[in-house]
Amino acid sequence: MNAPRTRVQRRPVHGLLLLDKPLGMSSNHALQKAKFLLRAEKAGHTGTLDPLASGVLPLCFGAATKFSQIHLDADKAYEAVAKMGQTTSTGDAEGEVLAQCEATFSSDDLRQVERTLSGPIQQTPPMHSALKKDGKALYEYAREGLTVERASRAITIHSLRLQEIEAQDGLRCVRMWVDCSKGTYIRTLAEDMGKALGCGAHLISLRRTRSGPFGVADCITLEQLAAMDDDQRQSQLRPVDSLLQGHQPITLEPHDSGRFLSGLRRRGAWPDCEHVSVYGQDPHSLLGTAHVKAGELIPTRLLSPLEIKSLLENPA
Repeated sequence: MNAPRTRVQRRPVHGLLLLDKPLGMSSNHALQKAKFLLRAEKAGHTGTLDPLASGVLPLCFGAATKFSQIHLDADKAYEAVAKMGQTTSTGDAEGEVLAQCEATFSSDDLRQVERTLSGPIQQTPPMHSALKKDGKALYEYAREGLTVERASRAITIHSLRLQEIEAQDGLRCVRMWVDCSKGTYIRTLAEDMGKALGCGAHLISLRRTRSGPFGVADCITLEQLAAMDDDQRQSQLRPVDSLLQGHQPITLEPHDSGRFLSGLRRRGAWPDCEHVSVYGQDPHSLLGTAHVKAGELIPTRLLSPLEIKSLLENPA
């Protein structure tokens, strides 16, 4: 008989864990593993990485999940490799080869593509993606052999650098360094590069090197986390307000803190500001986010009194 599984005793855990997601694992699977190791009650991630991609995956625990959307909107950076002269059904190495031709581009051609695909551009999301249409993920349509109409959307490629590297399987390859806005599909960018060079291309490797202000050097692997004891794992968590970098901090006096937490606007001599992190004093504690307009502090996202109490008792 199999021994009964030991039930994990969950606990309040608050903060941000920067994970270096491994290849071959879904973002949700990685999240669940980290959640199990930390014995956390509540967790979420700030946008998915494909199983065939590795790299920076910020994971939010407890009160930090309230602010995950902020980081979902952050710019990202990637290092990828595209195989030239070959297109596939999925835009990456998992798909069936659709066409193959000789790739005859030059280094000057790569420089031209860097210029063409940089800046504000329009991009059509790939069919093999988690983006939803009519409540159904696009990859589900693709698995059924269906192609549905997708609206192109505006993205920004802040910088793009291309360099030819050693060939694989007799086909030329190009390494891509991309700094881009949210919502950018690197496999689509690789396909667009192939089209611009007249030979086609598909992605064979992808690594996220930065998400917002956080880089690979800031991350920890699941193997490293698993090898730690409980206190060491807890020490890997960054404070909840590390998600609020770039926000202007405002500290409220006690009589204003309670009113702010109930959703009321507060008046003060504050300059207009789009992104504000709001704190209470005595004890110093994060209350939520807001924006200031015409001297009014307007709540945007609030922590609950229970979350604040738990955060003070269980700081990262």
